[in-house]
Amino acid sequence: MAYVAVTGGKEAIEHSNNLIKYYRVKDGNDLTVKMIKAQMRGLVDRVMSEGGVFSPELAALAIKQSEGNIEESVFLLRAFRSTLPRKYYSNTVDTEEMKILRRISAAFKDIPGGQLLGPTYDYSHRLLDFDLIEEENCKTWIENFKKEVEKNYIHEEIKYPKISNLLRKEGLIKEYSQDEKEPFDATRDKIIFPLPRSGRLQILSRGESGAVTAIGYSSLRGFGGNIHPTVGELRVGSVQIDIPYPLDEDESYYIGEMVLTEVENIFPESEGEEIEFKLGYGLVMGQNETKAIAMSVLDRNLDVEGDSPAQNEEFVLYHIDSVESSGFVSHLKLPHYVTFQSKLDRIRSSKKGER
Repeated sequence: MAYVAVTGGKEAIEHSNNLIKYYRVKDGNDLTVKMIKAQMRGLVDRVMSEGGVFSPELAALAIKQSEGNIEESVFLLRAFRSTLPRKYYSNTVDTEEMKILRRISAAFKDIPGGQLLGPTYDYSHRLLDFDLIEEENCKTWIENFKKEVEKNYIHEEIKYPKISNLLRKEGLIKEYSQDEKEPFDATRDKIIFPLPRSGRLQILSRGESGAVTAIGYSSLRGFGGNIHPTVGELRVGSVQIDIPYPLDEDESYYIGEMVLTEVENIFPESEGEEIEFKLGYGLVMGQNETKAIAMSVLDRNLDVEGDSPAQNEEFVLYHIDSVESSGFVSHLKLPHYVTFQSKLDRIRSSKKGER
């Protein structure tokens, strides 16, 4: 969609931009990017995930610039991302080698390596903590906590096998041959339905958290092909990112780590007389567990034929993108003088004809 440029009002627009800064700093400008990055982890992770850029610093900057407006933060990060050259593709990440921060299974009580609760609000009381209004210096508490952790920390590397691999060994999950095709690139390739699964997963991973959750929830309520799956494994942790060495395909360079949330949901399904498990997959940047679970639900639903919204590939993938959806809704604020006057003239003419 294109629009005719609106001329005039330059001074008003400049004043409007100045007002943005005024309302952001009028009560003080002591909120730093470093503080946002350190204390708004959930918000930073969400903006990185929807923006498609793993950079806590840039996500925190976007949050500060947009006064905490998520859709504007994501727009800023996506816009910056579009200016970056793509110099290489990383090697495939093996999430079984993840440095685990949190790992749980709703399917099994006892799993190899144990369940690690990690940092989560799942087991906390959802009550306002009014002490945070005047929170005291936490240095002493942090030092004591670190000492306690160090005293109980297991100084050895623990292998955390994937639950799905254990089920595959028992023949409970269908084996598929390795797909050697080049992954679809949703940021560069033209979207033509039906998309390959790699393209669907990319769009789902960058989807707006609320939209992904809402459509995934619709499936759980019965508007989809699969009702109430079981989380086989949810893991949060950091993975190593390597890029191939151009002169030797057997060599690679380590360029850093990134935090991911991975979910494998288990769906019992029947094919003829045989019943077996199939997986729905979710993977997002940072720690965003609800979105990753909903993503895994939608991943499976989009593989099942049906008439529900969660099974309609075009409906799901076009409507979960925050930049696409918020941009189109927000464009209603732009001038529509000509089209509205045309509607107004038609209604006035019809009213006159009735008299």
